[in-house]
Amino acid sequence: MKIYNTLTREKEEFKPLKQDKVKVYFCGPTVYNYAHIWNLKTYTWNDIVVRTLKFLGYPVETTMNITDIDDKTIRDSKIAWENLSDFTEKYSEAFFDDLQKLNIHPADNIESISNIIPEMVRMINTMLRRWFAYIWEDKSIYFKISKFPKYWKLANIDLKGLKESVRIDNDEYDKENAGDFVLWKAYNLENDWENFWEGEFESWDKKIILKWRPGWHIECSACAMKHFWPQIDIHMWGVDLIFPHHQNEIAQTEACTRKTFTKYWVHHGHLMVDWKKMSKSLNNFYTLIDLEEKFLTHPQPLPSKEGRITSSVLYRAIRLNFINCKYRDWVDLSFEKLETNFTIINKIDETIKTVSRNIQITEEKGISREFREDMQWLMQDFIASLEDDINIPEALALLYSFGKYVNSGISEKKFGREELESILDMYEQLNEVFAIIDFSLLEENKDEIPENILELLEKRNLAKSEKDFETADKIRDELLEQNYKIVDAREGSRVERV
Repeated sequence: MKIYNTLTREKEEFKPLKQDKVKVYFCGPTVYNYAHIWNLKTYTWNDIVVRTLKFLGYPVETTMNITDIDDKTIRDSKIAWENLSDFTEKYSEAFFDDLQKLNIHPADNIESISNIIPEMVRMINTMLRRWFAYIWEDKSIYFKISKFPKYWKLANIDLKGLKESVRIDNDEYDKENAGDFVLWKAYNLENDWENFWEGEFESWDKKIILKWRPGWHIECSACAMKHFWPQIDIHMWGVDLIFPHHQNEIAQTEACTRKTFTKYWVHHGHLMVDWKKMSKSLNNFYTLIDLEEKFLTHPQPLPSKEGRITSSVLYRAIRLNFINCKYRDWVDLSFEKLETNFTIINKIDETIKTVSRNIQITEEKGISREFREDMQWLMQDFIASLEDDINIPEALALLYSFGKYVNSGISEKKFGREELESILDMYEQLNEVFAIIDFSLLEENKDEIPENILELLEKRNLAKSEKDFETADKIRDELLEQNYKIVDAREGSRVERV
C-alpha cells in the first residue's frame, strides 16, 4: 500500500512501526457547538482511511481526543452561563450522534482533555528540564521554537523569518505570526472565569504551583502519549491544522521523547459549498441539523420514482458526497449534488433488494467459471485502488460498474442462486470501506405488504394501463402518504415501504 505523507511530500510505501498494531491518531472536536459539515467531512475521511487499513488486513487501533478545554469552550460556556463540563458534554453527545448517523466508527480510545491534565503537566516539566520551555513573567509557560531546529519541516516554514522573543498565547494563529507558543496559560479571572487547574512545575531547581490551564496544542500530544507512548504510525486531520497545531505537536512530543513522533501525516482537503469557502457571512455554513431540516423536516419535491427522502438515504448521500474525491483534494457540496446522490443511493438500494428477491425465486445451478473470474477481477481491482493512496473515486467507479453488471445479469437471468448470494456477499465486502449501503433494508423488504396497499397498487397499475395518468399519479401520492413507494421494474410493478 502507498500513501501520501505530508511530512515528506511524497507518496510512500506504508510500513507500520510494528506488525502487531498500527497506531492511528486523529484530532477530536472542540465541543463548543454542533459540528459543521466541514468537520464531519474530515471525520468521514478519517473513517475511510481506517476502514481501508482494516480491509487490507492491518491491525489498527485508533485514538481521538475531545477538546473540552480551550479558548472557545471557555468563552462560549461563559456566554451561555453554564458550567464548562455541562456545556461541553451536550455538544460531545451531539457529535457522537452525528458520527453514528454518518456510519463513522468512533475511535477505540476517546479521551476528554480535562481527564489528562497530569499527563500534560508531566510533558511540560520534561520540556522545562530540557530547556525547550520557559516560564514567562506572567507565569505562562511557552515552548521555545528556536531550540527545535526541525520546527519548519511539516509546515514548510522559513525559520529565518521568525522574530526572536515573540510569544503567542492564542490557540490559533498563522505562519506570519509564528512565535513561541503557549503550553500552560496564566489564569485570567475575566477570561477564564472559574476554569483553572493547578500544576506543579520545576523551574531553576525549584518547584512552583501554577494555577492556570493548558494550551490547545499540548492536549493532543499528551493524549497520544497516554495511549500510544512515544511514536504513532499515522496522524490525520484536515489541512487547516498543519500549522500551527500539528507542527506544534511534533515540537512538543519530540522534545520530550527524542523520537520521531509520527511516521506518516495524512491530511484531508477542504470542503467547499457551491465552490465557496463555508462561512456564516455567505449563509452557506451548515451543520447536520441544517441538512436534516431542509431534506427531512421540510422535504424538497423529488421525481416520483424516488419517493421520499428517508433519514437513511440522506445520511448516506452526505457521506457519499464527502468521499467522492481523493482525500487530499477539495470537495464541493451543494444541494444539487446531494439530490444526485439521493438517486445514486436509491439505485444501489434497489439493486441489492432485487438481488435479495431473486435469491428466493432462483434455482441453484452452481457458480460458473466466468462468474468466478468476474468476481476475482473486481476484488483485485478494488484492492489495487485502495492500495494506490486510497483512491476512493476509482473504487466507487468499480461499485457503479458492478451494479450495471448485476442488473444486466438479472435481467438476462444469467445468475443462479449461489451466484446471487455471492453478489450480495461482494456488496457487503465493498461496503466495509464505503459504508453507504443499508442492508437493514433487506429485512424491511421481507415485511408483508398490507392488503389495502396491494389493492391501491392494482388500481394504479390498471389506471396506468388505461393511460389514466392523472389517477395513477394520485394513487402514487396516496401510497407515499402511507410510507410506501411504487417500484416499476421489468418484471412488473411492486410497492415497498419507504
